[in-house]
Amino acid sequence: QVQLVESGGGLVQPGGSLRLSCVASGSIFSINAMGWYRQAPGKERELVATITSGGVTNYADFVKGRFTISRDNAKNTVYLQMSSLKPEDTAVYYCNADIISTARMYKDYWGQGTQVTVSP
Repeated sequence: QVQLVESGGGLVQPGGSLRLSCVASGSIFSINAMGWYRQAPGKERELVATITSGGVTNYADFVKGRFTISRDNAKNTVYLQMSSLKPEDTAVYYCNADIISTARMYKDYWGQGTQVTVSP
């Protein structure tokens, strides 16, 4: 079994910062791309940022220059450093990872989500 567990969400004022973490655990052989998505109430889930196992990153236009994605391959962990937060960044943030299990099965995994609320 493989699971992703996010942490680091919370309430922050506009202009503030938060750091999200997501740890993958279980029967993992290797992890390819990892990423963060978000879903605001009444909206579809959208891509925030992704990072390959080699460290190549990709960002949605609305977070470029404000958010930074990184990963620690030794810890099977991906991070999202969020700065200059805006009220429109309020959403549930989900971790995603493309994982090959020890049974050599490929699957796309999701975490349970962590709430980020940006409000005065």
